[in-house]
Amino acid sequence: MASDIERLLLTPAQIADACARLGGEIGSRLSGRDVTAVCILKGSSLFFADLMRCVDMPVAFDFVRASSYGSAAESSGDVSVSHGGVCVCGKTVLLVEDIVDTGRTISKVKSHMLDLGAKEVFVAALLDKPSRRVVDFHADFVGFEIPDEFVVGYGLDYNEKYRNLPYIGVLKRTVYEK
Repeated sequence: MASDIERLLLTPAQIADACARLGGEIGSRLSGRDVTAVCILKGSSLFFADLMRCVDMPVAFDFVRASSYGSAAESSGDVSVSHGGVCVCGKTVLLVEDIVDTGRTISKVKSHMLDLGAKEVFVAALLDKPSRRVVDFHADFVGFEIPDEFVVGYGLDYNEKYRNLPYIGVLKRTVYEK
């Protein structure tokens, strides 16, 4: 599996430091609010778990699945959202996303939460790839800004694989351009 990685982008220690930093920022900024943290499945699950352990305030949890259809390496831009069951009416929602790329998915999920009655919606993203943005979107809390490269690990996948890597690495082109 490691032989499919062109190079290491972020180490486990760098990711842990970012989770601690973001957890502190979230706790400071959202303190005193009725917060529901929503994990966007599947890619955000590892980040969500680590980040939430760094947030020092009461937080409810929920999960959504957002999917866009297309090839394994490219999204079609058509995003569908299925929501768990926790009522977000009148609450502050913190969406936890692995990566903000084009901005389509996170924009759709944020709109979905507002449509469900959320009072306000904030976004925490481990990775931000602004060079690929096609929708005007800015996350409220960002771990790292990264270049336009295909990354996997720490929840991020290619064809449902590589999520279990403890780091984030750049996937070799030969793997996804087969």
